Amino acid sequence: MSELLALSLDVTAVPARPAGAGRYTIDLVRALSRREDVALTLWSRRDDGPRWRAPALEPEPTRGGAPAPMAVPAPGRPRPLTVRALAPTSRPLRLAWEQVGLPRLLRGASVAVHHGPHYTMPGRAPVPTVVTVHDLTFFDHPEWHERGKVAVFRRAIRVAARRADAIVCVSAHTAQRFQELCAPAGHVVVVPHGVDLGRFSADDAETDDATLARLGVRAPYAVFVGTLEPRKAVPVLVAAFDAVADRRADLTLVLVGGPGWGGDEVRRAVASARHGDRVLRPGYVPDEAVPALLRRAAAAAYPALEEGFGLPALEALACGAPLVTTQGTAMAEVAGEAALLVRPGSVPDLADAIDAVVAGGPEVEARRRRGLEVAARHTWDASAAGHMDAYRWALSHPLRAGRGAHRTDR
Repeated sequence: MSELLALSLDVTAVPARPAGAGRYTIDLVRALSRREDVALTLWSRRDDGPRWRAPALEPEPTRGGAPAPMAVPAPGRPRPLTVRALAPTSRPLRLAWEQVGLPRLLRGASVAVHHGPHYTMPGRAPVPTVVTVHDLTFFDHPEWHERGKVAVFRRAIRVAARRADAIVCVSAHTAQRFQELCAPAGHVVVVPHGVDLGRFSADDAETDDATLARLGVRAPYAVFVGTLEPRKAVPVLVAAFDAVADRRADLTLVLVGGPGWGGDEVRRAVASARHGDRVLRPGYVPDEAVPALLRRAAAAAYPALEEGFGLPALEALACGAPLVTTQGTAMAEVAGEAALLVRPGSVPDLADAIDAVVAGGPEVEARRRRGLEVAARHTWDASAAGHMDAYRWALSHPLRAGRGAHRTDR
């Protein structure tokens, strides 16, 4: 009989239009819900319960845009996914609820381990805890974030370092910096993200042409996918494209993603570019449009200065898009020789790399094939298995003795 782990997972920080850590949380919940050795209790905001309730956890769209069927619990599974929509909606009240209300609820919830997937955890949790630390830019580059968030998340990361029984870091790059800065007491586990290979595939879909037409996108183009915020170096990309556009009169640049904090810099960069009229900004697009944009791109550019993982880079590789990204980052760790790497913040290097990738040739094709191999190794099921190792470690090696743990034997 295998042992069922009763897991509590905080999904209160996932926005209505998820990106980055929000997508990570959604895809992790989906992968965990497919397993027979875990029973999930999700804590959501009061206004967000329907999105998470099984079997209606927002399914990934197929490439045609129709919802894909949710994985249902295996026959005989004793506990379905449980959603408790109790957290306040506003961020300040939600963070206070996590510290005051959630510990009381955990005591009565019959869960073995609690996971905070977005830096934070109850400071006095009654069960072993796991926290995901995505990156350390709140310490290293506070100028990239809203001032109020810097203080909150610096404190949260320090609390996790002192009190979490296990800490998930999404790359070795993040884990090394976390250990240097915070000297964690708990066990640090590197668990890379996965990529949904059902959606992100190099195989053209019949709807790709129609999807691009609806967005007003015409080949050839270079594409960026991600939140438009300072660390993504999108103004550097716009300047690099401006240089390439002199050489390639038919190339356009497509910036996909909603504006984040500091997004005005992107608007100014486009306005001042000589070829700004060839920069398309469709904004936040439907999920099914992203693979189509990546599949048909002459180049996928992800020039972020720093990331915890850089999931859009992996998604580009899975779609067979020739990738240009940044040296010395988590993206370089994941992509390896599958991507053309440039110095962070260098407009000339980025321009030359985009031009080389758009030109194509045997070297570009070889990198593309390596990218497909890299992506094939990064599944969400593999990521969920790594998280399960962290949960079981926390359960077996709690930092504080005497905390209760609930397991269900099957």
